[in-house]
Amino acid sequence: MLEGSILQRLHKAHQDSKRPIRYGVYYKNTLVALCHALEDHILEDDSKPLVITAFQQGKWYLQEAERYAGIAKCSQQIAIMAAADSGWLEHPTSNLANVDLVSIDSADPVSEEWHLIILSPKYTAMVICQELSEEDYGPSGQPESDLERKFYGLWTFEPDLVRETAEIAINHIESYNPELAKKLREYEGKIKPAVATSEELAAVVSRVVDYLQTGQTNISLPAGSRHKTLDRNLFSNEIQAFLRMAQLLDAADVVNPMAVTEIVALSETMGQLLDLPAWQMKRLRLAGFLHRIHPLQTAESVLTPGASNSYKEDAPSCPLTCALVPGTQVLRTMPRLRAVAQIITHQTEWWDGTGKPAGLAADEIPLESRILALIADFQFRVNEKLSSGLNKEETLTQALEECTQQQSTRFDPKLIETLTLLVMGLHQGLELTVITPKLSAGMWLIDSKQAEIGEFSEVKTYLK
Repeated sequence: MLEGSILQRLHKAHQDSKRPIRYGVYYKNTLVALCHALEDHILEDDSKPLVITAFQQGKWYLQEAERYAGIAKCSQQIAIMAAADSGWLEHPTSNLANVDLVSIDSADPVSEEWHLIILSPKYTAMVICQELSEEDYGPSGQPESDLERKFYGLWTFEPDLVRETAEIAINHIESYNPELAKKLREYEGKIKPAVATSEELAAVVSRVVDYLQTGQTNISLPAGSRHKTLDRNLFSNEIQAFLRMAQLLDAADVVNPMAVTEIVALSETMGQLLDLPAWQMKRLRLAGFLHRIHPLQTAESVLTPGASNSYKEDAPSCPLTCALVPGTQVLRTMPRLRAVAQIITHQTEWWDGTGKPAGLAADEIPLESRILALIADFQFRVNEKLSSGLNKEETLTQALEECTQQQSTRFDPKLIETLTLLVMGLHQGLELTVITPKLSAGMWLIDSKQAEIGEFSEVKTYLK
C-alpha cells in the first residue's frame, strides 16, 4: 500500500484491531460493475446521499463525468478527487452547485486509488481500491489489456467502516480545500446511517449481482485462460455481495448476533456425523451463511410432493424458477448456486408435510433443508436460554428436549438422533470451530480446495 494513501491510512487504523479488515484483488471490469451498480442505486433512491469519489488519475474515467451529472441530481453533495489534467474541470458537471472537484497532485498516492464512498440515511456502501504497482504484478509485468488491470482493496456496506473511510477522505481533501472539507464534515455530521433494512439491502445486492453478471456482455474480454480468470473474479464478488448482506443482517440482531456463524458450525458438525460428501457439505455451509436473508426464505417453491427432490449442485439441468423477488431471482440465475437457493427456500417444510412452501414430507424435503431447519431452531433455543441462569449443560439439554418434542412432526427423527449425539459430544467437551468467511476471498465457494488452506477466520462462541 502506498504510504499516505486513503487505503493505507484505513489499514493502519485497523492493524492492531480485534476486527482486522479483509482485502481482495479486483480486476477493473469487476470494479466498473460494482461502482456502476452502487451509483445507479442512487438514481432510484430518495435519500440524497453524500458521495465522495477518487478517479485515480482521472484520464481513464472522464467518461464518467456525464453519469455524475445525473447522480448529482439525486445526491446531497458530491466531492470528486482527480488529477488536474483529467479533463473534469472542463466538463459541465464540474459547474453543478453540489459538485466539487479536488485537483490532486500527480505525486499524491490517492492518484493511484479508485474510491466510491456513499453515506445515506438508509444505507452505506463503498469501494476503496489501489492499483497494483509494477512490482506487485510480478514477472509478467503490467497487463496490456486495460480490463486486466488489478486493484487491491475492499468493498462493503458496513456503516462504521464506511463512515470512518469518509472521514479519512475528508481529512485528505482538507489539505487541498479546507472550506470544502468543512462543508463535507457538516453534511457528514447530519447523516446518521444505520444498518440497512433487509429490503434495502436486497435491492442494492440485487443490482450489484445483476451488474456483475451482465457487465461482461458489453465489453470485449481477452480469450482463453485470462477470460476464465476474469469470470471467476466476477463470480467471487457476486457471492460476496450476498455474504455481505447476510453479515449485516446478523450484526443488526442484537439478541442473537452469532446466529449465522454458530448455525454454520453446528450444521457442518452434523454433516460430518452423517458423513456427507464434500459437495453437499459445501452447499450446506453456504446455505447456512445465507439462510436469514428474507427474500430467499419467501421464494416460490419449485419442488413438488411425491417427486424425487434429490439433486447435486453441479446439475444445471435441474428446472429452477422463482417469483421475481429482489435478491432471489439473481441468486437463481447463478447456476452454481441454484441448489443453495432451494435449500433455503425449503427450510420451513415440516416432516409430516404440513409445512411451507410446497408441503413436502419426509425424504421429499432436501436433506440440507432438514438439517438447517433443525439446527437453526436448536441454536435459537440455546441462545434464548443464555439469560436464564442455566449452566451450559442444562441449556443444551433443555434445548434438545424441546426440539425432540417436535420429532416426526416438524423435524426428521433421524436428525434428532444425530443432534442428540452432537449434544452429548458438547457435554463431553467437544469444541466447535465457529468460522466467518473472509469476504474478500470468495473463491473458496468455487474451489473446495481453497477451504483447506485457511480461507476462514475463527471467532469465539459460547458453544466452545
